[in-house]
Amino acid sequence: MSSKQRPHFTSRLDEARNTASAFLARPFKRLSPTARFFVGFAALVLLTTLLLVTNYSRGTVENYKEGEVVHRTVIAPADIANVDITETERRRDVARDAARPVFNYYPARAESAAQAFANAWEDLRKQVEGHGSAKKEPAWSGEGGPVVAHAIIAHRFDASELEQLKGMIRETLDGYIYEDGAAEFLKPEIVLADGSNPDKQTIVPIPGTRMTPLSTAKHNLAARISQLKNWSLEEQSALTTAMLPLIKPTVIFDQATTEAVKEAAASKIVPLPISLKRNQVVAREGDTVTQPMLAQFAAIRSYGRTGRPWHHLFGLLFMVAAIYWAAWRFTEHRSTSVNLTLSPKKAYALIGSAVVVETIFMRVGFTLSDSFTAQTMRAPLNDPTIWNFAIPFAAAALLVALLVDAQLALITALIVSLFAGLLAPSGMAKAFYAIISSSAAIYGIGRYRERQSVTLAGLYVGGVNALMAVALLAYAQQPLTLNTILLAVACGVLGGLLTAVFTAGGLPINESLFGILTDVKLLELSNADLPVLGQLALRAPGTNQHSHAVGQLAEEACRAVGANPLLARIGALYHDIGKIGAPDYFVENQQGHNPHDRLRPTQSARIITSHVTYGLKLAKEIGLPKQISDFIPQHHGTRTLHFFLRKAQAHAAEGEEVDEAEFRYPGPKPRFKEAAIMMIADSCEAAARSLSRPDPENIHAIVNKIVDAIISDGQLDECSITLLELTRIREAISASLTAIYHARIDYPGFNPPPLTGSLPSLPPAELDTEERGVSYSKPSEIPINKGGEVEDEAITRKQ
Repeated sequence: MSSKQRPHFTSRLDEARNTASAFLARPFKRLSPTARFFVGFAALVLLTTLLLVTNYSRGTVENYKEGEVVHRTVIAPADIANVDITETERRRDVARDAARPVFNYYPARAESAAQAFANAWEDLRKQVEGHGSAKKEPAWSGEGGPVVAHAIIAHRFDASELEQLKGMIRETLDGYIYEDGAAEFLKPEIVLADGSNPDKQTIVPIPGTRMTPLSTAKHNLAARISQLKNWSLEEQSALTTAMLPLIKPTVIFDQATTEAVKEAAASKIVPLPISLKRNQVVAREGDTVTQPMLAQFAAIRSYGRTGRPWHHLFGLLFMVAAIYWAAWRFTEHRSTSVNLTLSPKKAYALIGSAVVVETIFMRVGFTLSDSFTAQTMRAPLNDPTIWNFAIPFAAAALLVALLVDAQLALITALIVSLFAGLLAPSGMAKAFYAIISSSAAIYGIGRYRERQSVTLAGLYVGGVNALMAVALLAYAQQPLTLNTILLAVACGVLGGLLTAVFTAGGLPINESLFGILTDVKLLELSNADLPVLGQLALRAPGTNQHSHAVGQLAEEACRAVGANPLLARIGALYHDIGKIGAPDYFVENQQGHNPHDRLRPTQSARIITSHVTYGLKLAKEIGLPKQISDFIPQHHGTRTLHFFLRKAQAHAAEGEEVDEAEFRYPGPKPRFKEAAIMMIADSCEAAARSLSRPDPENIHAIVNKIVDAIISDGQLDECSITLLELTRIREAISASLTAIYHARIDYPGFNPPPLTGSLPSLPPAELDTEERGVSYSKPSEIPINKGGEVEDEAITRKQ
């Protein structure tokens, strides 16, 4: 049959996915197995460390405000020596406020202002005397302009009046005059520095009573000017205009020097230390937050951010690596003591991936618990330790227990519990809770034979979680109120249900990813509606019937020796799928004629053996698990098609040598008990089907003959099967074949009528010829070759 006529079972989407997977895996295939292992180990350790690096052991404390209630007890994670930044800064602010402001005093400004007015007066007088009768009008050099000049000229530059006005200016500026805007800087005491000599300073107490604002000084001067009797109102106004600008502050606030004085005073305040000891209780749940507590909380948070993070990272990295390395060594040891369904490296990869995913679940769970409790103040809803009971701690252990082994699942549970202790705020309590929950998941269920097993395991874990949650609350001396107990029980049950949910979701993914064959997967593979089994029943009905019969025999034989009967039965359904390619060339599918009669022996041998290679190709195409596809080559082993070989040798020309390799199956020999049982059951079923009289004696004889031939041919040399097990296999197969092909008996109680005459003779019957193909009356006539295989195809039959 050409490749174009053979059925295909892979969609384009599956082909594209397989191509993409092969492309992504190509760089890793270039590495040696050891290098690939260490790359994966390093990635596993690094990823887990990053998930654990920021955790509660660093002292995470919620942000509180003074007067709030503490949600949970705060304990110092280590010896912490820090500074109370808030209190220290408060004390420095007090020192800054207490520092005396600095003002610069300029006493010479009174005389300078009086002299400036006198200079302008003399300048105006000289202008008047110098011009004489000139028409040029004299100008006043100070403030006020011509109006002031006219007023002073009108008084003929009276010297006594000049002295009076100068005295008024001196008296106004005699004392401490400051800018109105500097009033806010006046304190009970100020420092008055000499403007010409800053080192000369005087402390002025109560400056508000001894100093005058500039506006008040000008107002006082204007009032005195208005009291001059010899000056008219217009002249008084002119004087006011000229003299008020001369009044300037004699005390000026020195901003820069004042700030320097304040900072100097603040720098003298020694930082207030905070000293916390490891495991010191800083605040208990329910306490009211005070200012000292806030400082201690800040110290703990500061320690969490700056407390030697690189030391913490490298220490955690080393611990995680040590834990994973111990898990690897245990996995290696476990694989040598029991026959695991996975290789040690695949089993370890499953454990590592399960632990990483579980760590992510825990990290998210702790974060969500903290976020939720931060939004409520109502007890017990504000206690994150209770909500943490809902985290599915047992999901990873349950997954490994269902897919691989209970002992490896226990190692997984220990690792998860250690990581839970690192992540949880109440480390030891949560680690204890996680290990008990995981142990309940591991040892609370039996074999994984149906999907419902996961649900039952989740309910069992939920019950154990509920009891442990209440026990841990009592251990922590928390008040066991009704609401607290109900919430803890509900969270524990929820944790069990989430364990079932996440495990059920992870099972098919890991089954496919690691090629694990569970009982549930085996049962799914037995579905007759699967395309390959449907094609087998349609194109090769005889082979399909033979496969079911072989499965029944192999299942009974596996039960007799403690092997996996379900694996053997499902393997039997697929062991001959390669016959789909050329069904008519196998005797069980033939209808009266033998196409091998027209072929050369080498062609016949090539067609017969090709059903193994084509079967493996189909198995790869449909994604058949390796444990099932191994039945395809191993149930034939490396046996030789002796009858075709002898036929070829008989037809060979004189001197021509026949290559025996062309008549041998590619192998390998059976390497596990179920494959060895399949080899025996396959040959025994074909032989028993060929017997015309399958009574117990003939069946027993043919079974012994086949088993002895298989042993003599060395086909069981690579399989760990004992002689005692072979004896039990012979007996089980003989009993099953006898039950299948037993003789019919008369129905009891049926009394046939008496014969009154001779009955016509019946034609000779052929016993189940349509079902059995070619029949042989004696076991010795059945064409069993030296490898214990029936070769009906090699027998030339009459047409």
